Amino acid sequence: MSKSLIIAIDGPAGSGKSTIAKFLAEKLKLLYIDTGAMYRAVTLNVLNNRIDPSNAEQVSEIAANSRIGLKRNNNGLIVMLNDKDVTEQIRSKEVNAAVSDIAKIKEVRKIMVKQQQMLGKGGGVILEGRDIGTVVFPDADFKFFLDAAPGERARRRYDEIKGKYAVTLTEIERNVSRRDNIDSNREAGPLKQAADAVYIDTTDLTIEEVVERILKIIR
Repeated sequence: MSKSLIIAIDGPAGSGKSTIAKFLAEKLKLLYIDTGAMYRAVTLNVLNNRIDPSNAEQVSEIAANSRIGLKRNNNGLIVMLNDKDVTEQIRSKEVNAAVSDIAKIKEVRKIMVKQQQMLGKGGGVILEGRDIGTVVFPDADFKFFLDAAPGERARRRYDEIKGKYAVTLTEIERNVSRRDNIDSNREAGPLKQAADAVYIDTTDLTIEEVVERILKIIR
């Protein structure tokens, strides 16, 4: 297996991108880059600085001055913002509600895409997000687009955060639907399947089944 591989995994919220990418990175001994976490870190920085998420100029300035780092440890991915561990904070309800509005800002995406390309330019990486195969690395060696039924995606999100925050499944369903709409219709880097990406519906598949299907294609 070439250590210069670039593998792109795209898909909507709750499709299983992060989980699958982590398992693949471990099996293939490649670096895992969660681009969604980078947008979440910017969003957290915006909220912490009490900036209006709709103020594109100020949000872009925050993005340009956000020092974001991704590190691995035995418990998974650690997300650093300005030298502070914000792994838990970026999954808050407030960040969930604002991240798509911030991620659709054209200048923010330009800043983040540049950082993502720098992180992955040497290869040996698995990147997951919404525009990896179309914008960040359109020449990736392998591209996959994961999807699942909206109800199943909402259920997965609910199971992930229900023990951490007071939230209902109905709230999550609304949030997932809203994010789908924003992500798919934004001008810069919209969520869409690359023409040469392999589509996988994960609705009725286990994590292991999805991982094995992807590994079979790569190998």
